Amino acid sequence: MRSLFHRKDPKPPVIELVPTIFPKIDGADIAAVFTGKRMAGDFYDSIRVSPERVLIGLLDAAGPRDTNRNLLSAAQEVFRTLGTELFVTPDINEADAMTELSLHINRKLIEIAAHVHSCPAFIACYHEKFGTLCYTNAGHTPGLLRDGSGVSELGSTGLPLGLFSHATADAQIVGLEKGSVLLLVSRGVVACEKSRGDSEEFGLDRVKQLLQSAPASDAHGLCTSILNSASEFSCAGPPSDDRTALALIRLA
Repeated sequence: MRSLFHRKDPKPPVIELVPTIFPKIDGADIAAVFTGKRMAGDFYDSIRVSPERVLIGLLDAAGPRDTNRNLLSAAQEVFRTLGTELFVTPDINEADAMTELSLHINRKLIEIAAHVHSCPAFIACYHEKFGTLCYTNAGHTPGLLRDGSGVSELGSTGLPLGLFSHATADAQIVGLEKGSVLLLVSRGVVACEKSRGDSEEFGLDRVKQLLQSAPASDAHGLCTSILNSASEFSCAGPPSDDRTALALIRLA
């Protein structure tokens, strides 16, 4: 008879993420591109939550993909279910709803991880009719917004998710005029190094320069161009981290 002391608990089932199918947005184009092997915690998602609102999220959970997939799946479930509940009403306070959504995703990450697990995140709600973007940046690489005045940073508004259960990220609202471009890139893009033995990073300034000169008509093409430039900078070497770019362009 096999001793009970040698019994091993079965491994928890691996929960797969729901594939992202970007919603069609009236007067705007949205896309994301990922390059390399999914080895780390980059994850993006988008879902329509009302006739006029679309949620967008880019998360970067610490650790290898095999250990954080269930964590990201739990975050996606909150993003989609609670996000729909919070943003479905036409006359809501978007800033309050965004802060609450970030707080609940944060607590779910802590619950699933059962310990501190850093997860920088940029979460936003785009209003189709008004062209406004309500967002929280929880320790993520700054979002970049290009408009008629140039390229500006949408910097951090709080600590990364997954660290403290009561930590909140302040919500900010910006307007996107016709032709404006929102670009999000993961840490793996700005931190990729020039070559082995050369610690020079691609950096956010290079991303800004590329964004400044990019056409404002094709979100997928913009993301691809950014990632191709990062790959060329690193001499086409294998990435040591995930690299993701997400773009939203207001066309009208």
